Parts: sequence; C-alpha cells; structure tokens
Amino acid sequence: MVEELDRRGRILEAAFEEFAAKGYKGATIKSIAGVAGLQSPALIYWYFPDKEALFDEVLESRAPVLQAVTDLTPMMSLPPEEVLTRLGQAYLAFDKSNTRVMQLVLGEALRRPDVAEKFIRGGPGRVLEFLKTYIEHQVELGRLRPHDVRSSARAFIGMLIPQVIGKVLFPALQTDSLTDAEHLEATINIFLDGLRPEHQEGAMKAE
Repeated sequence: MVEELDRRGRILEAAFEEFAAKGYKGATIKSIAGVAGLQSPALIYWYFPDKEALFDEVLESRAPVLQAVTDLTPMMSLPPEEVLTRLGQAYLAFDKSNTRVMQLVLGEALRRPDVAEKFIRGGPGRVLEFLKTYIEHQVELGRLRPHDVRSSARAFIGMLIPQVIGKVLFPALQTDSLTDAEHLEATINIFLDGLRPEHQEGAMKAE
C-alpha cells in the first residue's frame, strides 16, 4: 500500500512537471512515465483512466484551498473568525509551485476553455459553494445578521483576489509590503464588522 501511494505520488509529481513544461498537448503518458521512473507507461493507467483524468488530479492536488474544504462537516459550527482564517490562509498559500499551476491553467485556458471552467468549478467554485452554505448556517445560529449569502461569499473571496493576483502575476501590486497575514486579518475584520448582528455590535461598542 505504501509503495502504491509512493508511486501514485511520483506520477502526479512527474505529470505536473511535464504539463507545466510542455502543456497538456505536449506532455505524453510515455514522457510522464519516464520522468516518474516507471518501467512501463501502462502503469499510469492503473491509477488514472486517461491523460485527462491525470491532468484534472494534478490541478486539484496543487490547490491548497481545496484541501481546506475537504471535510466540511466539522467546520460548519466553528465560529466565523476561525473558518474564515483557515480558508483565507489556504487561499493565500501560493508558493512557486502554485504559481506554476496558475500559469499552466491560464496557458491551457487560451487553447481549451473547458480547462479554465473545470478548474474554477472544482477549485474556487467549490470554495464559493461551501462559503454560501457555511455563512447561511452562521446566520441561522445568530452569529451573523440575515443577508444575501451569495453576495457575501463572493465578497469575501473577492477581497483576497488582489493579494493572490499580485503574488502570481503582478508583483508590482505588492509594492506596499502588505503581508498575507496583515491582509487576511484586515479582510476578516472588515467582512465580519459589516455582518455582525446589532446586539453584538452594541456589546462590542460598550466594551
């Protein structure tokens, strides 16, 4: 079992390197098998039915924010400050590897629009759907005031996008030295200040 997991991990790593270097069309099952150190390309099909499925999993495995919403049930009753911090940290957790994933997606999207649609649906789209459900539950618990959760979920993600885009594509946007931690803390405070129930706002002012 450990050996199989190790081999599967090697395949994903090799596939990412090949897709990032050559694009979806240029990378082949044979070349991926070679980089992964497999004796036969056929071994890849033991884990993935085709190149498309392998490509999809490469993208998903490289998106840290998806891992943050893998097990949703325990998160539903946690306070907003904790859940939004966890999601925000995952959303902003872009290193050089994640940057290459984004560049790969953008490059492929120009040739294959379905790639961008699939990535958005499986990545940011999944997080957005979770946020809608989570925020709605927090309204039911009385932690947040009633409102249109479709807008608030979009607003929270939208407040993070400039920081992500600056790291991935336009470093010039980060000339003010605003760190991820500083931006996330301010974003959560602004977001929750606008959604706290009136009785909570009164209590906070009294303090």
